[in-house]
Amino acid sequence: MPSHLGTVVIGGGTGFIGTALSNSLKQRGYEVLVVSRKPGPYRTSWNDLHKEGLPNTTTAVVNLAGQNVLDPLRRWTEGFKQNVWASRVNTTKYLAQAIKESSVKPKVFVSASGVGYYPPKQGEVYAEDGPGGDFDFLSRLCSDWENAVNLPPSLNVRTVKIRTGVVLGRQGGMIQQLIVPFYMGFGGPVGSGEQPMPWIHIHDIVGLFIHAIENESVSGVVNGVAPQIITNKEFARAFGEALWRPSFIPLPTFFVNALFSEERAKIMTEGQKVIPKKALETGYIFRYPDIKSASYEFAKLIYADELV
Repeated sequence: MPSHLGTVVIGGGTGFIGTALSNSLKQRGYEVLVVSRKPGPYRTSWNDLHKEGLPNTTTAVVNLAGQNVLDPLRRWTEGFKQNVWASRVNTTKYLAQAIKESSVKPKVFVSASGVGYYPPKQGEVYAEDGPGGDFDFLSRLCSDWENAVNLPPSLNVRTVKIRTGVVLGRQGGMIQQLIVPFYMGFGGPVGSGEQPMPWIHIHDIVGLFIHAIENESVSGVVNGVAPQIITNKEFARAFGEALWRPSFIPLPTFFVNALFSEERAKIMTEGQKVIPKKALETGYIFRYPDIKSASYEFAKLIYADELV
C-alpha cells in the first residue's frame, strides 16, 4: 500500500547517497521506488519505467544516477567520459520525459549536479548565482545535467538542482576510501592541501534533498555544501585528530595525476570556495556545519564498527 505522503521515484537510488536518501524517506512515511539496472524489491528498471510510466502516487522525482567519475579502474578515455555524461544527462532527460508523459504530475523534480560547475579560483566565493559551467569537461557536464532538469512551466512541476560538494559519510565516498590509510597513520592532504574542499556530511545532503522535496520555497540551483569553507589540509587535520592519528603525509600531485589523468585529478587537486546561501535562506539547519563535528562523528562510528 502506498504511503499517505506519496511515492518518491529515485533514479540511481542504489548508491551511497541514494541508499541513505531512500532510508530517510521511508522513515518519514514515503513510499520509495528506485529506478535501477539492479533487480530487487521496490525497484523498477529504466525500460519498465518507460513502458509503465510513473506511479500515479508519485509526489517527487529525484535523479542521483551517474557513473563514478573517480573510478580508478577506468581510464579517462573519450569513451569513459561519454559514459559519465550519458549516465547523468540521459537519465535526467529520461525522468523529465516520464514526468511530461505522466497523467498525474509530481510536485517536484530534484536532480543532483556538482560544484564542479564553478571555476577553481582561490579568491572567489561562489553562491548559487556564481559564474561557471563552460570552462572544462566537468563544468560543461554540470550545465548539460542541469539543463536536462528543465521542464515546461505549463506542467507546474517545481525543479531543483543540487550542486553537491564532496559527500562525507561512514558507509561510502571519500571517508570509506580514507579509513585505512588514516588509521594506519599514513593520512594527509592531497598535493599542497591548500586547495579549497567544498564538502557536506551525508546526513545533510540527504536533508537537503528532503528539504527540496518538501518546501515549495526551494527551486532552481541549491549549493549542497556545508557552511564552513575549509581546505583539503584542514580536512586531513580534523580527520586525523578525530582518529588520534597523524595526518601530515601528503599524496603527491604527480601521483594523483598519473593515477587519474590530470583532467580528472583536478577534482582532488583543485577546488572551489562554495557557500550554501539558498539552503540557509530557505531555512535548512545543518546537522554538521563544521568539519570538526563531522570528523568526530565518523571516528565514533569507525571505532564502534571495529572494522579497522
